[in-house]
Amino acid sequence: MPPRILRRLILAPLVIVLTVVVVVTLPFWLLVVAVASLRLPPPQRRGVRLIWFAAAWLVLECGALLACFALWVAAGFGGRLRRDEFQTRHYSLIKWFLARVYGTAERVFRLSVTIAEPPMTEQEQAARLTRPVIVLSRHAGPGDSFLLVYHLLALYRRKPRIVMKAALQYDPSLDVLVNRLPNAFVPRRVTESGILDEITRLSSTMEDHDALVIFPEGGNFTPRRRRLAIRRLEEKGLAAEAERARGLDHLLPPRPGGAIAAIEACPSADVIFVAHTGLDDLVTVGDIWRRLPLEAKITAQWWRVPAAEIPREREDRIRWLYDQWETIDDWIAAQKVAG
Repeated sequence: MPPRILRRLILAPLVIVLTVVVVVTLPFWLLVVAVASLRLPPPQRRGVRLIWFAAAWLVLECGALLACFALWVAAGFGGRLRRDEFQTRHYSLIKWFLARVYGTAERVFRLSVTIAEPPMTEQEQAARLTRPVIVLSRHAGPGDSFLLVYHLLALYRRKPRIVMKAALQYDPSLDVLVNRLPNAFVPRRVTESGILDEITRLSSTMEDHDALVIFPEGGNFTPRRRRLAIRRLEEKGLAAEAERARGLDHLLPPRPGGAIAAIEACPSADVIFVAHTGLDDLVTVGDIWRRLPLEAKITAQWWRVPAAEIPREREDRIRWLYDQWETIDDWIAAQKVAG
């Protein structure tokens, strides 16, 4: 990755210039894509929608960058950015940005998200924000982490923390916003212990309204990745885990290290499991171009495991994590049959 100062001086201005060019020439590109799509059947004429969404994203990127600059000036040219008041303002800015991205996706892609929540008593509702949570979610489809973070902020009033790939810092607004908050970017070739250290750091300092987001699979599901993951388990002599991984049809086997590190660093935290499906087959840009549906529908379900019910021993926790992953896999299979 280029040094932070170069990313600030080059990538951020470049995005602003690109946005101006795209907005000025947008009618031309919409016309070109519309004409090029005439030879395709109607369900495949998605080029106009993708161009429109890309332009809206760039405009929002510029808005977020300008707001970040204003906050930097207001914080004494960066001197007070770590204070609670400015941390709260940055979370509000992320919420604003994701809300408008979500609204644009609703209009352009007819996106709908249905979330099934577990039934809770009034007492449970009131106690929901009295302790931190560790969110363990499947990893599938484009933008799942964005949607998850948005709902944590907007619906559940949580302050999410997340460990992300360092390459995401090529996105200027993401680079600035995320680096000003308690999150972590990990380089591509970082060791597993380095990742666990970052998870431990983020988890150990959580307060009542915080939520640490982890994707135990480590990446999107593909049949090839599934085979490689099972082979790795076999090579490590983990025959029981490899056998259970073969029973997962829609998920990669979970990597328990990160989840266990987070639980050990914050033993008072409840654990929330998130299952979702709907855009599982849209992994690459090519997939989106070829198979983006006219209506993007995502169905999600989550459930909470109180801290007192989490197993205490490491081996028991690994089996418990696989149990939860099998539950998610069965839920996805049922949703596909229903769909």
